[in-house]
Amino acid sequence: MRRVIYSLYIDIRKPVSHFENKDKFNQNYSWLLERQQQYANHCGVEYKHFTYDDDYIEFSKQFGPDISEYNIINFYKMFLLYKLEHDEILYLDMDVIPVTKLNFFEEWDLSKGIAVMSEDWRFKDINRSSHSIRSPLAKYWNARAMGHTKEVFNTGIVGACKNDLSALDYFGEIHTVLQEMKELMVDDFWPEDIRNLFGYDNETIFACKIKEYQNLYQTGWHYFMDKFSYIPSNTKFIHCINKDFEYVRNWCETNNL
Repeated sequence: MRRVIYSLYIDIRKPVSHFENKDKFNQNYSWLLERQQQYANHCGVEYKHFTYDDDYIEFSKQFGPDISEYNIINFYKMFLLYKLEHDEILYLDMDVIPVTKLNFFEEWDLSKGIAVMSEDWRFKDINRSSHSIRSPLAKYWNARAMGHTKEVFNTGIVGACKNDLSALDYFGEIHTVLQEMKELMVDDFWPEDIRNLFGYDNETIFACKIKEYQNLYQTGWHYFMDKFSYIPSNTKFIHCINKDFEYVRNWCETNNL
């Protein structure tokens, strides 16, 4: 069976925000890449890392000026799931740090469905004005407005087999879906504070597709380090949302990982 772990990092040329996070990525890029490569080697599988290249440029040409480079990159990471010709695939965002000796492909039976984390637990705050277009609440309302789901997911870690990806058909009628998203942004049926959350979000589309194709399960290996820099002892993959990479590095050294 052919298995692969892959990641993607494209340095956004004209970032509109998060300059500090961009610097932290660049400062820790080599270490993050090394950690993922080491994990793939430990699992005995191929590791592929994608960056800004001709393939990405060609992919980006299909999107209009309304769709930001940030959103195109997130669509591209989903596209790579389909481009790779392996039987089982594990995608890791560049801010995901493996800290386990266990083999993901041996511990998780991907024949049972797509491994992905639900984000329902993250949008308990009912104050819609405090959320960004990438927040779980934004994905929830965007997907709900599209009439497909009441659950949202985080695609920072995705494990899947080829059969499930084919059934999911993520890019089926993609431009029709994007047009629907565009129309929702100006649809005055929705209150303004909700419309302000709408956008061209790859995880919203994932949620809508999952509603049509139910074969998935949540992976308990996805530890979300966001508001607080803390790592439980049983953590397998650290998704370093707050970009406190220094804390993670020190934790790994302290625990000889």
